[in-house]
Amino acid sequence: MTEALTAPYDLWHAWRVEPGVAVGLVAMAAIYARASFAARRASQGRAAPASSIAAFAAGWLVLAIALASPLDALAEALFAAHMAQHLLLIVVAAPLLVVGAPPTIWLWALPVDARRRVGRAIVGVPPLRRLVALLGNPPVVLVAHIAALWFWHFPRPYQLALEHSGIHVLEHLSFLGTAVAFWWVVLHPGGRRRLSFGASILYVGITLCQSGALGALLMFSARPWYPAHAAGDALWGIAPLADQQLAGLIMWIPAGVVYLGAAALLFVQWMAADERATLMRERPPAAAVAGGPS
Repeated sequence: MTEALTAPYDLWHAWRVEPGVAVGLVAMAAIYARASFAARRASQGRAAPASSIAAFAAGWLVLAIALASPLDALAEALFAAHMAQHLLLIVVAAPLLVVGAPPTIWLWALPVDARRRVGRAIVGVPPLRRLVALLGNPPVVLVAHIAALWFWHFPRPYQLALEHSGIHVLEHLSFLGTAVAFWWVVLHPGGRRRLSFGASILYVGITLCQSGALGALLMFSARPWYPAHAAGDALWGIAPLADQQLAGLIMWIPAGVVYLGAAALLFVQWMAADERATLMRERPPAAAVAGGPS
């Protein structure tokens, strides 16, 4: 296994793009380009604004860095690099993709007739309607996201993912998929909120706490959890426990900063929305303004 791992002097040359990853990234970019162009043309530029397109492009780039750069090779050797890769998917790429590409934008990639049929199916076919509702149900999304994070960091599933490429792909898909769903129900860009601002902040706080707890367990453990990284740690000249402690620190601090930033942003939006609602309540009726004093 050591021969297959990336050594320090080989890191910059460890660019390797798996065919499935390459196809997925190219397809995602092409479909989004078609969808955003169609949406902007149909709405005369009101849909898919430039800021959303920029957010999607940034999220796509982060995905490429996480999955197709030397970081992917380094993640096989060092647990800390693997943790960084996971967090790029969960707390950087996922929220950027959500802001840049709300679910409805993807329908614009379809021809008009197909788009209408899909819309009618989502609304008119009860099993499909229930599935869509389940995928967007906030408590279900929160539990699924937390479960994915903890399950894949148990030693046995984690090591199986390192040893088998198919399981590794499933691990990454579960991280990214549940993270996208989580950030969608929390941030609600461009649509009716499923959660109040207060509930969204609570959801972010819960996720912050459980992520910090896992990071703390990794940091303060007296022994390394993942023997599969022992060869990579030796190749890079780092003790397995130190590698694990660094991974825990990465999960605890940088991820925590992102969650705190998201909570602060939601709080600011909450105050702004409350101020707008207050102004609307205090504004005199249009008829009274037009009529003036008698």
